[in-house]
Amino acid sequence: MTLPPWRPARRAERMNPSVIREILKVTERPGMLSMAGGLPSPLTFPVEAMREAAARVLRDHPQAALQYAASEGYAPLREWVATHLRGQGLEVGADQVLITTGSQQGLDLIAKVLVDAGAPVAVETPTYLGALQAFGPCEPTFASVAGDADGPLPEALEALRQEAPGCRLFYVLPNFQNPTGRLIPEARRVELVRAAQRAGIPLVEDNPYGDLWYDAPPPPSLSARWPEGSLYLGSFSKVLAPGLRLGYLVAPGALYPKLLQAKQAADLHTSSFDQRLVAEVLREGFLERHTPTIRARYRQQRDAMQAALLRSLPPGSQWQCPQGGMFFWLRLPAGCDAGELLEAAVAQGIAYVPGAAFYAHAADRRTLRLSFVTLTTQEIDDGVAVLGRVLREHLDALEEPTP
Repeated sequence: MTLPPWRPARRAERMNPSVIREILKVTERPGMLSMAGGLPSPLTFPVEAMREAAARVLRDHPQAALQYAASEGYAPLREWVATHLRGQGLEVGADQVLITTGSQQGLDLIAKVLVDAGAPVAVETPTYLGALQAFGPCEPTFASVAGDADGPLPEALEALRQEAPGCRLFYVLPNFQNPTGRLIPEARRVELVRAAQRAGIPLVEDNPYGDLWYDAPPPPSLSARWPEGSLYLGSFSKVLAPGLRLGYLVAPGALYPKLLQAKQAADLHTSSFDQRLVAEVLREGFLERHTPTIRARYRQQRDAMQAALLRSLPPGSQWQCPQGGMFFWLRLPAGCDAGELLEAAVAQGIAYVPGAAFYAHAADRRTLRLSFVTLTTQEIDDGVAVLGRVLREHLDALEEPTP
């Protein structure tokens, strides 16, 4: 039998499996405590509200909910998004909102519309792994923007005018970033926008975690300060349910038509039923009542992990307590490789994500990401205690003299 001559495109060589998804397979083992996945807690899903809303949609608009629909998205949902963002200081009209199949699709559309092979694309150091996966097949040249505890350095971004001329965009997560959990303070935001304007680099602002603040709401968005030079991504995954795969992309009028064409080529439109379902759930201020309950739950888990880390990790371990979001970002003591340590951790019943996957260049192999929102406070305490024990054993082995 002659096999067909399949020849994958060159861009397929840039596609890689998600490190996180591979690790999640390990977490399916019985008794495994996973601090790996960036999954919202299923206990926060508004199941009853969804059930009631689905019944109303199928009762009142069954044919429309099950039919093809406009590529831009369901008009009432787009209007809700625009109103919601205006309440946060963004001057947004519904005609700028494109409903996407998760914000991950928004990244894919942006890559297709803005990124040529060999074109520079700027990212944080480290950055969201899913963005690297979305942009990668378009064969960009990644430019890593150095940062500190307050986020990307404005001078590093502005330097790209000479170091990476023609940079197509700067992808940035200002609020409780995945993976580091860091929040860019207001003064740094002002400086970053000014640096981007001087360098002529458009901004792609991704904000999946902005509603998950625990201590204080985040400052106004970057997009609010430069709307004509920014694309803004949002998601319903973290505040309602990720299985809906529902997100949105806000674009300036000049760029919107091309993003819409890319959306039409990708999947025609996002699920009509899911859009109507969410629009129905969101009526009459549901999210304003629901989100505080998520924040209260996650805050308790955040505090439990902070206490456990202080109690269990050896000297030389570094981290910041996040002010929101779902993650702690750790830097292990000198001599440690989080990727090599993972095997020993899994053998003792815990899993995490090594940090190397989140770097476009020059990965810091001492880093790792811990998620806390799907575990009980007791599981957090137990899991971090195991991590501390594994780490101490590793450090002791490093200090043993070579025979």
